[in-house]
Amino acid sequence: MHAFGPAPACALSVLLLLVALWRVGSTEVHSLQGSWRLSNGNGSLVLGGDVPGCVHTALLRHGLIQDPYHRFNDLAYAWISLDNWTYSRDFKTPFDIRTWQKVSLVFDGVDTVAQIVVNNVTVGRTDNMFNRYSFDITNVIKEVNAIHVNFVSAVWYAAEQSKNHEAYKVPPECPPPVQKGQCHVNFIRKAAALETWWPRGHGNQTGYNMTTTFIADGGCKIEKHSKVYFRTVELVEEPIPGSPGLSFYFRINGLPIFMKGSNWIPADSFQDRVTSKRLRILLQSAADANMNMLRVWGGGIYEQDEFYEMCNELGIMIWQDFMFAVALYPTDHSFLDSVRAEITHQVKRLKSHPSIILWSGNNENEAAIAYNWFSIPSAKKSVYADDYVTLYVKNIREIVIAEDETRPFITSSPTNGLESAKEGWLAHAPYDTHFGDNHYYNYVSDCWDWTTFPRTRFASEYGFQSWPSFSALAQVSSEEDWSYTSNFSLHRQHHANGNDQMLHQAGLHFKLPQEGDPLKNFKQSIYLTQIMQAQCIKSQTEFYRRSQSEIINGEGRTMGALYWQLNDIWQAPSWASLEYGGKWKMLHYFAQRFFAPLLPVAYEDKDALYIYGISDLHADYELTLRVSLHDWGLTEPVCTLAKEGVLIKGGAAVPIYKEPISDLLKQCGNCTRQSCVVTFSLEGEEELSSPSNYHFLSSLKDAVGLKNPQLLASVSQEGDQFQIILEATAIAPFVWLDAGNIPGRFSDNGFLLTEKRRVILFYPWETTSAKELEKSLSLTSLTDIS
Repeated sequence: MHAFGPAPACALSVLLLLVALWRVGSTEVHSLQGSWRLSNGNGSLVLGGDVPGCVHTALLRHGLIQDPYHRFNDLAYAWISLDNWTYSRDFKTPFDIRTWQKVSLVFDGVDTVAQIVVNNVTVGRTDNMFNRYSFDITNVIKEVNAIHVNFVSAVWYAAEQSKNHEAYKVPPECPPPVQKGQCHVNFIRKAAALETWWPRGHGNQTGYNMTTTFIADGGCKIEKHSKVYFRTVELVEEPIPGSPGLSFYFRINGLPIFMKGSNWIPADSFQDRVTSKRLRILLQSAADANMNMLRVWGGGIYEQDEFYEMCNELGIMIWQDFMFAVALYPTDHSFLDSVRAEITHQVKRLKSHPSIILWSGNNENEAAIAYNWFSIPSAKKSVYADDYVTLYVKNIREIVIAEDETRPFITSSPTNGLESAKEGWLAHAPYDTHFGDNHYYNYVSDCWDWTTFPRTRFASEYGFQSWPSFSALAQVSSEEDWSYTSNFSLHRQHHANGNDQMLHQAGLHFKLPQEGDPLKNFKQSIYLTQIMQAQCIKSQTEFYRRSQSEIINGEGRTMGALYWQLNDIWQAPSWASLEYGGKWKMLHYFAQRFFAPLLPVAYEDKDALYIYGISDLHADYELTLRVSLHDWGLTEPVCTLAKEGVLIKGGAAVPIYKEPISDLLKQCGNCTRQSCVVTFSLEGEEELSSPSNYHFLSSLKDAVGLKNPQLLASVSQEGDQFQIILEATAIAPFVWLDAGNIPGRFSDNGFLLTEKRRVILFYPWETTSAKELEKSLSLTSLTDIS
């Protein structure tokens, strides 16, 4: 027995269904989803509420309550489920009512007891949240209409139903006190409090053990044990005020969620080498970097069941491509028969996993046709366009809809979504930033320049390459290979001009290695490419995160940032943040910070410094913004400015600070752009704080006053982990700790060290000792580049 869910109207989904008079069986569907009014029983609360939507989330969004999951708030907010609530709105009939035979008002879900009123006429009632309701409103509908959905408290309704059942008691009347639930749940068809499956960072990944028993003739019994989960998912594509196009974001259990993560490729070319341990290391590393989504790329494989089970457990959402990528495909009967069997099998196999929230038909094939990547003559383009629609729409899409109604489907990535469908499933410009998702790569422009990034609705691919660690390369190379221009280095690079592009991008802001020793030069180049990659993707990701709540020149409301790519398939230069085997590159440590649930980010525009406060939290908080300037040659801040009472809105990105650079420098003594760096953080009560972030006022190759920090480290064992005490005599950018071939990760790495002493933890993935770790440990900072 479980307690009632928190809200009496937590899931309201409405469709207006129209049936034509002039042709039997002809229908039109018009949605009433969107913005409604929400009011409580006595009218003392009136606010905006979304449909589909929930009373709790509406109150939370308007700042009227805090996070219902925080501490004892479930008790403090019990009044919500004891009140009555009304959703209402006006709407114009989107057709000539005289030409239609029947008009029905359809509810896909109503939680739970409600009176439906259209134009002051009661057209129906609901009492079961698991039913789909359809009400005939043919004789009620007008050109302009008013609809009210009047919810009765499910708690009081259940109590009344139990009271009216006088013949005999139906136990239990109330749950055990430890469950802290409501009574008489068996008298109402409403979901019990299932704390539901939530993405990482937004709640628990609650699952339930289920045993299914099959009993055959003759008494033979077969039992199957499985885990079941409950959650809802919506892909929201709707108009945005002040912007052409449509939104593109995911709502999980009624809550809009910004997607933070990366793209997954096969963990090995030889799948029999992909062990449970390796999967666990890779997926746990994604979770530890504050990721909540991975896109399983369409050029790889459908992963094994264990992959999805781990994602269920870790709260990592999966964008699942079908395995079609950057190519055109035939549509003969034999090929289509094979594809239909494949899609049917994979959807049936995978659809029970709550982690999967989206099916996507292919990777980049809509773009390939739209932009003619394969140089198809104009006269033949229609043949390939027809094949595209046949494969992805008439076959794959139809199978997905038939097998799984619980998830959205898009035909491609990138795509313009509903706009692509409107244009016959092949948009003329699938990279349009006003629709759908976007892939963006630019290795030439300065990646520190945020104006080069597309202000897209959803960034599902973007990235820069780096080299993996020397210890990883040494396992598959010989001494003669250990230079940046060796035949080995050229052979391992599978991206045209990739090695040159990395040095070009790094050279924009850093001094390139000029070491005479080829091996030292190679190691320094590896280190510098990892800095470049991490800093570039930091700049781009922070741009996407701060763009989630605003529209600028018609663009914005970015609700996802999935960089390319998470993991690697071998030891080579690539876009990955995790090396082959799982070792963290500098980018992955950066991701742990730039995907933090609470984060301040900075950028410059017209010689002014702007700071935005970004929050994935479910409630608003008043915090203190602390901004410091550090002189490269000193170990203490030149000055620190504190701004108290800064309102950080839950689930949003808001501007919280603006200062001309010249004024900021004047407040801090002798600071110049070249001699100082800005750091900033958000601080609050109850350990609510952000990582410290930074903003460089000039390229580091132009920095004045940088000194060798004389880094020292001592190692001691603390239980299953190791404590590293790091000491420095000067500020050190991009401090890098490397454990060599000892598998594991550090609590932080690649950071800007502004203090004289710092404690870092090392989490080993295999048994080792403090002596072995200290022997293998190396320390590097930017001043080591020579």
